[in-house]
Amino acid sequence: MKVTEPLTVADLSATPDDSSKVRISFKGTLGSYNEDAALKAYPKCKTVPCDEFEDAFKAVELWLAEKAVLPIENSSGGSIHRNYDLLLRHRLHIVGEVQLPVNFCLLALPGVRIEQLKRVLSHPQALALSDIFLSKLGVARENVDDTASAAQYVASNGLRDAAVVASIRAAQVYGLNVLAEKIQDDPDNITRFLVLARDPIISRTDKPFKTSIVFTLEEGPGILFKALAVFALRDINLTKIESRPQRKRPLRVVDDSNTGAAKYFDYLFYIDFEASMAEPRAQNALGHLQEFATFLRVLGCYPMDTTL
Repeated sequence: MKVTEPLTVADLSATPDDSSKVRISFKGTLGSYNEDAALKAYPKCKTVPCDEFEDAFKAVELWLAEKAVLPIENSSGGSIHRNYDLLLRHRLHIVGEVQLPVNFCLLALPGVRIEQLKRVLSHPQALALSDIFLSKLGVARENVDDTASAAQYVASNGLRDAAVVASIRAAQVYGLNVLAEKIQDDPDNITRFLVLARDPIISRTDKPFKTSIVFTLEEGPGILFKALAVFALRDINLTKIESRPQRKRPLRVVDDSNTGAAKYFDYLFYIDFEASMAEPRAQNALGHLQEFATFLRVLGCYPMDTTL
C-alpha cells in the first residue's frame, strides 16, 4: 500500500505532476477530515496533503495547488486561532466555505472485534470528543498528530489490539473496518472550513454571499460599538466576531489615569457578515467603518455553504 507523504516546507520547490484536476492543499494525511472537506467542495479534485497549515498556504502561493482548505472553527472546540493568524500573514483570498458534519468512527484491522481492543489511537481532540463511548470501552487512549495518521499507523504496523477514531474515508484509504459510527459525544459536531485561492472571485447578488474582514481600532469609549453599528444601521447580519491580540504590537499605551500611562492589549477584530460586496449596503458599511478603523482588509467575499 503506497500512501502519499504530506508536503513539508522543504518540498515546496517541487513541480506539480497533474494539471488535469483542481489541486487542493490541506493539512494532514490522506483520509483526514480536512481532506473530506476538500472533497466536499471539489469532488473531483486532486488533494495535496501538507505537513502543517502554513505549508497548505505556501502550496497555493507557489502554484503547487490552486486552492487550500483549512478549518476555521468547530461547534464543539471553538475557533482555530492559528488559522486566523495565518489569514493575516498570507495574502490568499477566501473564495468559499465548507460546513462538514464530523462523523467519528471506530476503525480497526479486518477481523478485529471490539472486545479484543486494548487501546485507541487518535488526535487528542477526537479522543476527547468521543469520551463517553471510549469510557464505556475501558481502553487506553494514545495521542497521535491527526486521525488519519493514526489509521495509517495501525494499518501499516498490523496492530490487532488497537483501534483508531477517524473518518470512513480513512477506513477506505488504509483498509480498515468500521466497528462503530457516530461515536462522538455531540451528535451535531460540525467543522467550518475556508477555501483559499490566490485571486478573489467576483462578488454576486444572485445567491447568499458572506464577506470576511479584519480591522483594528483606536482606543476609546464606545469605539467597538460604533464599528459594529455600521452593520446594524444597514440591516447586515453578523455571523462571526473574533478578536486576536496583535503580535507585532501586542500592547497599546494609553494615558487615561491620574497615576500615569496604562497598557492594554491591542486587538485585531475578525468579522463575518451576510452580504455581498456587490451590494451597496456592504460597500457603504465598510466605507463608514474606514472612518475610524486604523486598518481594514477584506479577506474574501464568497458564497455561503447552506448544505450539511
